[in-house]
Parts: sequence; C-alpha cells; structure tokens
Amino acid sequence: MKAVFGLGNFGDKYAYTYHNMGFLTAECLADRLAFKFKKKECDGLIAEGNFEGERLLIVKPLTYMNLSGHCVKQVVKKYKIELNDIIVAFDDIDIPRLSVRVRMRGSGGTHNGMRNIVEVMKSEEFPRVRLGIGRPPENVPLGDFVLSDVPKADRQGFRDMIENAADEIIKLIKA
Repeated sequence: MKAVFGLGNFGDKYAYTYHNMGFLTAECLADRLAFKFKKKECDGLIAEGNFEGERLLIVKPLTYMNLSGHCVKQVVKKYKIELNDIIVAFDDIDIPRLSVRVRMRGSGGTHNGMRNIVEVMKSEEFPRVRLGIGRPPENVPLGDFVLSDVPKADRQGFRDMIENAADEIIKLIKA
C-alpha cells in the first residue's frame, strides 16, 4: 500500500493559492486515476483505489498546512504504511517558479508543513515532490504571498506544473 499526501489548506478561501499546490496535485492525480475523495478520516480527506495492482490512498490533510504531520502519522499508523511508501507533494519557494523536483529524503527545509511532518514522523526518509512557486515579490511578506491567489494570467503555467508533478508521483508509485 502507498499513500500520496498533497499539502494545502482546506476551504474555498485557499482553493487556488500558491500554498495549495499540493492539494491541487492530489486532485489532479485523483482525477487521472478516477479516484474520488469520499472518505473523511485521520484528519484528512481520502481518495482510494487500486493502481498497478496495489492499493493507493491520496490524502488531503484537513489540519491546515502547519499541522500536516498529524494527518500523515494517523494514516500511516491506521493503514500500516511504511515511510518509504508515502509521497508528499507541496509548494516550495526554494526552487524556481513552475519547476518540479523530486527528492527521496531530506529535511523539511523552509516549508512549515514539511517541517511538521519530519518532526511528527521523526524521519526524513520519505519521497517528496516539490512544486516551485518562486520567491515572493520584494516587500511582500512570505505569509501573504503563499496565501495569495495565483493570478489568472499565470494559472496555465501552474496547471502544467501540477500535471508534471502528477507524472512524477506516478513514476514514484511505479518504482
């Protein structure tokens, strides 16, 4: 069994913000695999099904970004998932805008949701897919930037990045 966690903040207010790239990636992946987000448990919204002959969960934590580790821990415990069988997708200011990077392990970096997952799980040994949102414009506080809506003119580029991230997740699942 594997689980993909897309990090974000729940609610219409955050639907297309920079900080919701993980949620959007989880939704993209679920759409591709014809999974539906139906189950609410372990502080998350879960879509599940079979892919490549294996059970797969796609999870959107409902704990808000900075407490994402609590949902991850509950899902891992309940479903008895090995840490190397989880994948976390999240927005990242530390890589170029519209880029996608895969890391098989590492710290939480500057991302509070990832830091919380690493802290709660007491491990850095799990794959992650980083979606580049770039740095905030000068004089814009980081919190304001990540919670701001992606401008409509930029959304196609972000949709393409999300599709690329879903491709990378599928490669990780198949590996």
